[in-house]
Amino acid sequence: MAFNGRMEFGLFMPPMHYPQQNPTRALHRDLETLTYADTLGFKEAWIGEHHSGGYEYVTSPEVFIAAAIERTQHMRIGSGVASLPYHHPYHVAERAVLLDHLSRGRTMLGVGPGSLPTDAHMLGVPWSETRKRMVEAWEAIYHLLTNDEPLTMETDWFTLRDAQLQLSPYSDPTMEIAFTAMESPFGPSLAGKYGSSLISLSGLSAKGFASLANHWNVVEEQAVAHNQVVDRSNWGVVAMIHVAETREQAKREVEKGLPGFAMYSGAVSERTFEWLEPEEGAPVPEGPPSVDDLIAAFGGTQIACIGTPDDAIEMISNMAEMTGGFGKLLLFSATDWTSQEANFRGLELFAREVMPAFQGSNRRPMAFMERAMASREAAVAEQRASIQEAQASYTGTKES
Repeated sequence: MAFNGRMEFGLFMPPMHYPQQNPTRALHRDLETLTYADTLGFKEAWIGEHHSGGYEYVTSPEVFIAAAIERTQHMRIGSGVASLPYHHPYHVAERAVLLDHLSRGRTMLGVGPGSLPTDAHMLGVPWSETRKRMVEAWEAIYHLLTNDEPLTMETDWFTLRDAQLQLSPYSDPTMEIAFTAMESPFGPSLAGKYGSSLISLSGLSAKGFASLANHWNVVEEQAVAHNQVVDRSNWGVVAMIHVAETREQAKREVEKGLPGFAMYSGAVSERTFEWLEPEEGAPVPEGPPSVDDLIAAFGGTQIACIGTPDDAIEMISNMAEMTGGFGKLLLFSATDWTSQEANFRGLELFAREVMPAFQGSNRRPMAFMERAMASREAAVAEQRASIQEAQASYTGTKES
């Protein structure tokens, strides 16, 4: 069933920062971005967890979320995602509940198997076992969050004996839970099984984008199989968008940062180079791709937008039509594509001109303007007649 409801907007923040800069300043810049986005009406943000690579150094989304919650007033902030194979599930559950209480219900829990093979290698976790571990950990976490009965569980990597959380969640029955998806049906299957939210990161690769339209079909199939109720309003789709007043300005603003981002993404996952050369076995470029090549590839695959608000509206509309609709559009944010000043200008322009196209917030003002323009001649004639009548009345009074 297609979704025709109000679309909400948020941020998906890995975050990513080129390693030559001051990391302390970069982290505080991320917090400033969240604070500013909160004032613009962005409803939520998801914070990543990574441990290697040099570009992504938020190692604990929970710690970052705690700092961000104190700096924001309205926005909900969640882990995007907690990499379950690297943590004892009891700790993940109790930290999520503690944040739920400290934020009075403004936190969310996104979970996944981890996205960087280098993380798994460094932590001694076989990459082939990450999904198995994630499922085992999630079964324990879900029980701890939603069940009062003590849990005893034994796996080859963690043990629980008569385990319970000291606190039940602040949110009733628990905080929002989200699974992520790129290309495979793994995440959508779990979202359907547990009646949870889904975050599709398919817009970050050409292959993933091709699978995006099928994500919610998998969610609905699994929801039916497990007697769950799911809603497209809880489907978030991540998109790479930077807007400026003109396409030329948008291009200038990403010229310095976008090639480095592309090189890093290609180094850790090859996803960036799929955009440039999707054929199997294509050689990896030796140096950073040019901005022109990247923008051309983005336009050809429709997975990103470096342009104007109208370009962004067209891209999001096409994605909504292709998928049958989704309730949340999440901007891929804090990537150092641009300067902070350009980032803030882009966010403000997006909030001012793109959001209303999908929320109907400008519908009545526009209708009233059109009505005023349509009745302008009659209104002006009536106004002039009234002025003439007043002048004549004044003249007559003066003569008498």
